[in-house]
Amino acid sequence: MKQIFISLLTVYLFASCKNENKTIVSATFVDSLIINYGQPAAIKANETDLQFWKNRIVPNTPDLVNTAKYASTLIARFNLLGDIKDVKTADSVSQKTAADFKGTEAGPYLAQVAHSILQHRFKEADSLYRIAKAIGLKKYEMLSVSFDINFELGKMNYAENDLRKLDFPNDYGYQFRQSKLMHYKGDLDSSISAMQQAVALSGTSDALKQAALSNAGDLYIHAGKLDKAYDAYVQCIKMNNADLHSIMGIGWIALVNDKNDSLAEKIFQFVATKTKSPEPLFKLTAAAEQRGDSALQLKYAKTFEEKVSDTLYGNMYNKYLIQLYTGILNQPARAEAIAKAELENRNTPQTNAWYVWALLCNNKADEAYRVYEKSVSGKPLEGLELYWMGKLMQSLNKGFNAKQFFKEAEKNRYDLSPAVVRDLEKE
Repeated sequence: MKQIFISLLTVYLFASCKNENKTIVSATFVDSLIINYGQPAAIKANETDLQFWKNRIVPNTPDLVNTAKYASTLIARFNLLGDIKDVKTADSVSQKTAADFKGTEAGPYLAQVAHSILQHRFKEADSLYRIAKAIGLKKYEMLSVSFDINFELGKMNYAENDLRKLDFPNDYGYQFRQSKLMHYKGDLDSSISAMQQAVALSGTSDALKQAALSNAGDLYIHAGKLDKAYDAYVQCIKMNNADLHSIMGIGWIALVNDKNDSLAEKIFQFVATKTKSPEPLFKLTAAAEQRGDSALQLKYAKTFEEKVSDTLYGNMYNKYLIQLYTGILNQPARAEAIAKAELENRNTPQTNAWYVWALLCNNKADEAYRVYEKSVSGKPLEGLELYWMGKLMQSLNKGFNAKQFFKEAEKNRYDLSPAVVRDLEKE
């Protein structure tokens, strides 16, 4: 009986490993996507809308509706093509509208709030929200925007209270925000469930459905459900083949699950030709890292650094820069300076963990531990921050604590870079 049990266990373990390591990304699908990309319908439609709303604006004439539509279409184009200048133009349009109406209309300020959050200017978003609130907001607007700001600023008790007051479970925005809150709390099952409810509540809007499905794909990667992540991304691409975020999601699965750095690199390079966003460059550093090509990794990292150092990007890529400056670029002092500046923007457990890691890499372990004890210990963290805190504990010879952090980080291993995963496996 014991021998039979061992045999069955061996078969089960072999099947489990085989399932875990199976190839998910179809190279045929990727090739077809690239060959047939052309000019996506979403980009054509956006350009038509952009010209329509722009032409309806009469110079030197106060206008709420047409300027708001024009600004939102610029943001849509940014999401499609990644040109940060579109966000800046949209923000200028909203600022001018607010000035034209002499601060009597809340709408332009709410638009600026969204633009500020998009650019990681969270304290500025809070200030603009307070102006809009003083002018007058409906309950849904007030609570949903307040949640967004409090969430980004790390004021989770306030954010949770906003959502509790909103209490509108049959609403897309409510479920989207509920998903974000559950993810922060580490309840991935509830987070995924809420995002899937957002998908169901998207109605006839492909844009809303695509946004929720794409986020569901990201959550499935966090949960290690790569098959489901792939399916979600493919659905998004079939709705809109200009969904570069989902295309990169497929590239990431090819990299971290299939270990196919060549296919991943092909996908990321393709995306880099279709967007002005720096993000595919960062992904390419991971593909080179997986291959063990440090020279190519350094090349991509430097190109990314040069691009995001443009003042137009502000704080948008601080976390990425901290990873590079404490890694391949090896400039820990710069990482420390960026992490410290980030705390001025949003003082959260996550940003404090970035600061702890930067201090540790800059040979300031004692100071790093003080910050950890004060602002990180016992707080929810993502996979990378958990790994960093494990390295802190390891440096302080706190082996048991280090192992606990590494075990938790390993649960989110598909979010992590190849080098981090290799180090976790070693640990």
